[in-house]
Amino acid sequence: MATVIIQKRKREKRNSYLVSFKKPVSGKLKYYKSYPRKREAQQAANDLRVLLDSGKMPETKRIRLNPLTFEDVAVSLKKEWIERLERRDLSEKTCQDYCIWLNLLNRIFGDKILCQISEDQIRNYRDKVATEFTNVTANKHFSILRKVFRHGLDLNALIKDVTESIPYLSEKAHVRNKFLLPAKLDTLIQATQKTRAKFYMPAIIYLGAEHGASKQEILSLQWSDIDIDFAGTGLIRLFRTKNGRERTEFLMPRTKKALLEWQDHLKWMRHRRKIETVKSDHVVCRLDGTPIKCFNNAWWRARELAGIVDFHFHDLRHTFCSNLILSGAGLKEAKEMIGHSDISMTDRYSHLSFDHKLSKQKQLADHYENGANPE
Repeated sequence: MATVIIQKRKREKRNSYLVSFKKPVSGKLKYYKSYPRKREAQQAANDLRVLLDSGKMPETKRIRLNPLTFEDVAVSLKKEWIERLERRDLSEKTCQDYCIWLNLLNRIFGDKILCQISEDQIRNYRDKVATEFTNVTANKHFSILRKVFRHGLDLNALIKDVTESIPYLSEKAHVRNKFLLPAKLDTLIQATQKTRAKFYMPAIIYLGAEHGASKQEILSLQWSDIDIDFAGTGLIRLFRTKNGRERTEFLMPRTKKALLEWQDHLKWMRHRRKIETVKSDHVVCRLDGTPIKCFNNAWWRARELAGIVDFHFHDLRHTFCSNLILSGAGLKEAKEMIGHSDISMTDRYSHLSFDHKLSKQKQLADHYENGANPE
């Protein structure tokens, strides 16, 4: 439901009532109208709430257009992202990815006046990227375009956001359900021992396969988020900036062992090289504590040595969910443990839930047997 607020403003002769609403996209409070009587303000607030819930925006007084180029708005938006990064509202990896996509779009639209970019131009660009690459890539480009246009509204660089009426392309054909069974996961872990990343890659892979951690969750994980000794098992806190969900879980035995081995290696090498000052508390870091921002090369090499093809690091999250359900967990339990915001995201694993199928098949077998040999 839309958020509409009535504020009482005290005056010398008569009070007034200001009606404001939160903008659906940015969440910023925007003034709507003021009324001399509370009853009128309440009626206006109800009407406004119905309008916002229907997906429409109220007509406001005409604003003076500020004709900015796409690049001008992009620079302002990038500053906002950096401020969010400093407030920890945005992860470093997400901010980096946003800036990379924004730089690509600047090459195409940078010198164009934002309010003069048409809906057809946006659609044509989205479709061109989809043709050359995939719908997933096109949607990533389009997502950043939407952010630029919405920010342009806040800067009065636009009267209307032309991206609102453009839908995202379907990604159903690109949905990945690949996962590793336990034996293949063991092969992958063994392969890491033949790489230069043999000390930290097992912990990274186990975090993905046994806790469903994403790249962002792993790269932003700090030792303060892990209580190795809790209840004799250990506890880990993971935070996913993509949906703002935090989850706390007991440490799986192999994950705990791999983390302890990595921690011991760090301590030994720092002692050996006489490194006394550590720059950060990040788990995945260099000897001086500098956070590692990417481990793609180490991942690709381990995957190659294990003979695993067409398998992304994100597929370890599918590995976690799939093996969790194969071991007897329900979809709701998997949803909570993986950190999905919607059960429909977890529903893709429903075909792996064999328990109820097995019981029905046993009933069917009994039926056939008893039917063939009636008492």
